[in-house]
Amino acid sequence: MNENEIGAMVVNCAVRLHRDLGPGLLESVYEVILAKQLQTAGLKVKVQAPIPIEFERMRFSEAFRADIIVEGRVILELKSVEKITRAHRKQVLTYLKLTGMKLGFILNFGAATMREGIARIINGTIT
Repeated sequence: MNENEIGAMVVNCAVRLHRDLGPGLLESVYEVILAKQLQTAGLKVKVQAPIPIEFERMRFSEAFRADIIVEGRVILELKSVEKITRAHRKQVLTYLKLTGMKLGFILNFGAATMREGIARIINGTIT
């Protein structure tokens, strides 16, 4: 399964979740439910996955925690805010660069509709 196929499944699950629960809950609520939905769909999911980095010969075992990593290929950053900012986009792009992954999503469950709350972030070319 490639990144785009995983992404399509993620978006479908997120839209359904937002439609059923609505906006305004804590990010952690959406995180737990979305992770379970993705697992039920047959995908491998890691929640709050620690991501190590190396910088100038120093290794940091937990440089950051990814909200959700799907199939070891797609990073999901969940938000429950009024709108996605440029800082959120830069954050996910940095995560992608540090991990070598190519696709990430910001899923903002605070948006009026999930379609408004999805940002697709690409690091390099996806086939």
